[in-house]
Amino acid sequence: MNAELLLPLIGIPLVVIGFALRFNPLLVVIVAGLGTGFAVGMDFMSLLETFGEKFLNSRQLTSSLLILPIIGLLEHYGLRERAQQWVASIRSATTGRILMLYFVVREASAAMGLLSLGGQAQTVRPLLSPMAEGAASNLHGDLPPAIRDRIAAHAAACDNVALFFGEDIFIAFGAVLLMTAFLKENGIAGVEPLAIGIWGIPTALCALLIHLFRLSRLDASIAKEIAAWQRSNQANQSSQAKQSDMVVGA
Repeated sequence: MNAELLLPLIGIPLVVIGFALRFNPLLVVIVAGLGTGFAVGMDFMSLLETFGEKFLNSRQLTSSLLILPIIGLLEHYGLRERAQQWVASIRSATTGRILMLYFVVREASAAMGLLSLGGQAQTVRPLLSPMAEGAASNLHGDLPPAIRDRIAAHAAACDNVALFFGEDIFIAFGAVLLMTAFLKENGIAGVEPLAIGIWGIPTALCALLIHLFRLSRLDASIAKEIAAWQRSNQANQSSQAKQSDMVVGA
């Protein structure tokens, strides 16, 4: 095989090696791009021009990164604490009810194409998880770490499941258009994005009902686990008190 045809592929092993050695991902990609460009005979100024052009053409992709420092700044100034305090003031709020409400809103908005309305970084971590945790704390007091982790896991699952099944209803979603194009390329005509979106509704409804049923049992499960944790703590404290009395009596 001609070596000249393989030289443009030099960027692939550079990426693999860089990620395997856990170098900075941005640095690895830049080095791989430079290596590929030099391998095909591009000069340095042409490479810089190409990098700049591709960055400007895809700058909307990097704009989503701007939300991360904003969320971090809001968390630093007490966003999570304020969310917990607000939920604590609502007597009827429970962990299960908050997560069920978010699931319904998230799946409905995803079905309408509003995919960025929620998300792990911008909604679940700073708002949903603290609100669900605050509702549990308001009912049961101090929570053990295992319960806090479980509530956070349920909050993340709500966003993932609702988004996954809701976005398939939106006819302009990339996966729906990809399936339509694939079917047409393979000679299966008459399948339009609208039909795929409509057939995604039963699956989304099933996911909605199943997950709402799971969340409806969450509050009782949390209460049961916290009661067991409290009994275990009381037993440990009683045992320690008896040991202290025995030491003092001796």
